[in-house]
Amino acid sequence: MTHKQTVTLLWLLLVGLTLGGSLLGETAQSGYGVMLVIVLTMAFKGRMVIDHFMELKNANRLIRRLMQAYFYVMPLATVISYVLSSTP
Repeated sequence: MTHKQTVTLLWLLLVGLTLGGSLLGETAQSGYGVMLVIVLTMAFKGRMVIDHFMELKNANRLIRRLMQAYFYVMPLATVISYVLSSTP
C-alpha cells in the first residue's frame, strides 16, 4: 500500500470514528463502558494524527514523546474527571 493510500484510509477511519463518537454521545446512556470507548478512541486518533498527519514518526524523540504523552494524559484526565463527577 502506498503512503497516499495509507493516509487516505486512515483519514476515512478517523472521520468514521469521529462520526461514531458523535452518534455515541447523542444516543448512548452515560456509563463506564461509553467513557472507556471515548477515551480509547481519543488516544487512538491522537496517535494516528501524530504519526501520519503531523509526520512526527521520524521527528526528534523528545518532541514526539511530548506529543504522545499529551494523548495519554488527556484520556487519563477524562477518566479521572468522569470518576470524580460520578461519586456522591
